[in-house]
Amino acid sequence: MNQNPRDVNPRDVLTPDALEMLQRIAQSGSFAAAAREQGLVPSALTYRVRQIEDALDVLLFDRSSRNAKLTPAGDELLREGTRLLQDIDAIAHRVKRVATGWEPQFTLAVDSIISKSTVMELCEAFFAQFKDGPPPTRLKIRDETLSGTLGALVSGQADLALGTGMDGATHAGILSKPLGTFHFVYAVAPHHPLAEAQEPLNDATLQQHRAVAVADSIQRGTGLTFGLLGGQDVFTVPTMDAKLDAQLRGLGAGFLPESMARPYLETGRLVQKKVTRAERVVHVGYAWRSGSTAGQGRALQWWLAQLQSATTSAALLHQH
Repeated sequence: MNQNPRDVNPRDVLTPDALEMLQRIAQSGSFAAAAREQGLVPSALTYRVRQIEDALDVLLFDRSSRNAKLTPAGDELLREGTRLLQDIDAIAHRVKRVATGWEPQFTLAVDSIISKSTVMELCEAFFAQFKDGPPPTRLKIRDETLSGTLGALVSGQADLALGTGMDGATHAGILSKPLGTFHFVYAVAPHHPLAEAQEPLNDATLQQHRAVAVADSIQRGTGLTFGLLGGQDVFTVPTMDAKLDAQLRGLGAGFLPESMARPYLETGRLVQKKVTRAERVVHVGYAWRSGSTAGQGRALQWWLAQLQSATTSAALLHQH
């Protein structure tokens, strides 16, 4: 007697492999493409999807579309399934850390205001510890901006966040320490209309010219914005380096960290302008998840030890 597919326990079909298969289909937009990636014939992959649909008594993909388009039920399953896969990875991560003391992977969320060359120098020093073989911990860097930097840590996508704001709300289970302070200057290219404008520039004058803004990398919510005026034309870029580049080209104006702008101010490629609004000063720090020292992975301990150095902190902020 054959078992009715609808009598199958969803736990029997909603395996990690099945959830990853659904992810591949959704990402590729095609059953055939996903089948090729997994080394399957399309019919085999289609059969596995139908097994899941029968067990859940839902339709996961819209069959009327030429592409593999998720139904609302499929979208919800994929969203929750992705979270479950992340939880499984996190459990494996913690178990291995308990066994060896070293995290299998250590992820840094680095704000675009932080010196990338200094971060790379620290990564080089980290790898240099392991001269007799490959390091036990793989390093991964995430480029983030504004509240997205701390958000990556809070959401579990990072183990250490560099360049977090020190003025924001605190989060349970998160510890932080200060790195230092950024002073911002209002700067424009020498060929920008504001370069010859009478100082100090008031808001009415600034509003007439395009501002260059860095997009917040937070995945949910509206994120943070700074220095923008209502009704002002805005050119939004992904990083502080891109903002600097845009202002060097005269594509807009705005505030830049003084340490980042200084070399270009000294050579005349940027012109600093006085403005009537208050001086912008930003206090930044670094953050990690709380826990006893004994419970911390050895990679986290190493990075926290490096950040105790005032020289390292200064380089992270000003060595652009």
